[in-house]
Amino acid sequence: MPYTGNLAEFGAIGKAEAAYFDMINARGGINGRKIRFISRDDNSDPTVALDLTRGLVERDNVHLMFGSFGIPGNLAVRRFLNEKNVPQLFVASGAEELGDPKAFPWTMGWQPSFRAEGRLYANYIQAYYPQRKIAVLWQNDQFGRDLYKGIQDGLGDLKRMIIVGIAFDIADAHIDGHVSILKRSGAEILVFAGVPTTASQVIRLAADFYWRPVFLLNDAAASIGTALGPAGVENSSGVISATFLKDPSDPAWKDDPASFMDKYYPNGDKGSSAALYGYAAAETLAQALQQCGDDLSRENVMRQAASLKDFQPAVLLPGIKINTGPDDFRPIKQMRLVQFDGRIWQQIGDVIETAFSDTPR
Repeated sequence: MPYTGNLAEFGAIGKAEAAYFDMINARGGINGRKIRFISRDDNSDPTVALDLTRGLVERDNVHLMFGSFGIPGNLAVRRFLNEKNVPQLFVASGAEELGDPKAFPWTMGWQPSFRAEGRLYANYIQAYYPQRKIAVLWQNDQFGRDLYKGIQDGLGDLKRMIIVGIAFDIADAHIDGHVSILKRSGAEILVFAGVPTTASQVIRLAADFYWRPVFLLNDAAASIGTALGPAGVENSSGVISATFLKDPSDPAWKDDPASFMDKYYPNGDKGSSAALYGYAAAETLAQALQQCGDDLSRENVMRQAASLKDFQPAVLLPGIKINTGPDDFRPIKQMRLVQFDGRIWQQIGDVIETAFSDTPR
């Protein structure tokens, strides 16, 4: 987990997972067994991730790896874990290559793919704004590239309407300049792919520049508590995203796991979507281990992880379920389009699955 560094805001995922397993252990564990959960800080450095993973496997003798964050780190350790036959389960990344059971049978994703998410935004633009000029501001890493490729895939011939695309680094000090360029381009639609803190900055800057494009925001950044609220709800009103999790700052879901946070994660931010993500991912692992019964061999752990049927963690949006199979290592293949009305997320239409068919490479 990136507990330090530029992506430290996502460290809340690991802290919530640790708290979830504390809760499980306090209740007697899973099938009478308690979990020892070890989490290390890799600072989003894939070299550090590989070194730490080797230590966890060879010195700490961990039974499986769970929920490691990010594309570079997970790709760095994937071959090592597969050669050792150590499950690399429910990784915190939407990279499609982290759900390829034929090539890497010990590695399984969890969240929807970034590329499919991009296709979903493209489909929305095709349906409602087919001839509007589009600008894309995307994080200059594989996550941002995957989402941008998905937008281009989904737009097809309409990708000619993308009149400008700007890549930014996570520590970019020139976001204001980028937003100014995008405004001057004449674009009527802005698609953003990045982290919540940068999303908040972009929303605020667009308002300061008196620019009100149709604003589509990627799921990982679409948090009321950490992006939209800090940007000002009046500036964020109208923002569109696609998601699969409830937003902990949305009053519509105010009763979801607040009591868990109070008891097991009291220092956590109840408005953090990253913490909610960690809770849901940990709940998925607990379900797979529950299905293992008394056979906790690594082979059976993978078999049960690939046998989840219509499983719905408590904080997934209604209608979105987890399904896996021997040839399907992408557990979540559904999302919902939502729009922020200044207070809550309003759902747009039904659960969407069509964008999650195999993405062209």
